[in-house]
Formats: sequence, C-alpha cells, structure tokens
Amino acid sequence: MTARTFGLEGRTALITGASSGLGAHFARTLAAEGVELVLTARRGDQLERLAASLPNARAITLDVQDATSVDRLWEAVGAVDILINNAGIATTGPMLDQDVTQFDSVMDTNARGAYLVARGAARAMVAAGTPGSIINIASILGLRQGAQLGPYSISKAAVVQMTKAMALEWARHSIRLNALCPGYIVTPLNEHVWETDTGKAMINRIPQRRIGSPEDLDGALLLLASDLGAYITGAELVVDGGHLVSSL
Repeated sequence: MTARTFGLEGRTALITGASSGLGAHFARTLAAEGVELVLTARRGDQLERLAASLPNARAITLDVQDATSVDRLWEAVGAVDILINNAGIATTGPMLDQDVTQFDSVMDTNARGAYLVARGAARAMVAAGTPGSIINIASILGLRQGAQLGPYSISKAAVVQMTKAMALEWARHSIRLNALCPGYIVTPLNEHVWETDTGKAMINRIPQRRIGSPEDLDGALLLLASDLGAYITGAELVVDGGHLVSSL
C-alpha cells in the first residue's frame, strides 16, 4: 500500500495573525509541507522577520478590523488555496466592569475581522474558479464558558456559527469551511501561567493532565487544509486533550 502524504507542496496559504504565537507556528508547519505563504498581521517588523526565515513566504501588513485594508489585500494577492483565519485578541475581567469599547474591539477582530477576510478569500476563489479550504481558528471557549472571558467566548462562538453558515453557502463553489477549536495551548504569552497554583489546578481538570503544545494542532490543521479532508466541511474540530468532555 502506497503511503499517503498531505500533498500540499506548491499550494498557497494566507495566514492572518501570523506575526507570533499560533499564527507563526502554523506558518512554520505549512512551510515544512512545501506551502507558499502569504503572512499577514499588524506588527510589520515581526512579520518581516518571520517571512525572511521561511522559504517562499512574503509579508503583508494587515489590520483585519479595517474593511478597506482587507479588500486591498485580496486585490493584491488574488485567490489562494488555503486561508488560516487566525487573527484574534482577548480581554479579561468581569463583564459588569468592562467598557463597551473592549467588547467592540474583541468582536471586531475575532468575529467581524474573520468574516471580512473569509469573505474576501471566497470571492477571490469564486472569481478564479478554484476550490479552497478556509480554516477559522475558534476555541473551546466558543463551545463552553471560561471565567472572566465573556467577550472572547462570545466572539469565538460567533466564529463557530459563521463557519457553519459559510460552509453551507459556499459548498457549491467547492470551498470548504471548518473551525479548528484548540483547548489551552502553551504560547509565549501564557507559559508562565502553568507553573502557578491556578494553572496547575486547570491542568488537573484536563483528562490528559497536560497543556497542549502548538505541535498538537498540526495534524488537525494539515487534515483540514489538505485533500485528505476533502469531505469535511462545516465541522468544529476540537483539539483539547479531552477538556470539553471532562466531568462537571
């Protein structure tokens, strides 16, 4: 039996929020598969350094909250094979105490921004007559609640439902939409948390008794991006070490 590979060499992917964290990791993962990359984020200097470190990668500064900036992006790039809709922000604190501008900022980036970028990608694919895979990065917090993360959870729930609505409408154009829902993953921004008492208590609630690493998302990402996932659309793929199925 012939071994199967992901078969992504020579395809093109655009990644939002690619300057650091999971976005940068996704870029490295796809680059290792021979994917040509368009990397976008607001932090241009950091983005340029990442692009320079990878083969066949270019950087474009983008603010997903700016509809005009998004439109110009797709005018410059044209159709891609894969979109990783990863740009996102969060605020913490009780919703009673948060200003509406905080809520608006989270929703504008995580939900509205994801919508604008996905719509632009799909329009370019339809115009070119090419199929594509759009992977919206959601979260288990779009499926279940976490303390003092209200606006973030609301925005990620919107991303999950948006993914399903887009999958229904765009299947006729051979465009697949799926939501990748990570659990808690170690990044440079949160790595200090897991050594605290609060962090250790959270780990104990995860059935696998560990925090995920960015590499734990690779299999799901490559499946959804490649033809091995050709019959998967409208799905929410959870990668969380069993966190969502833990007992209450």
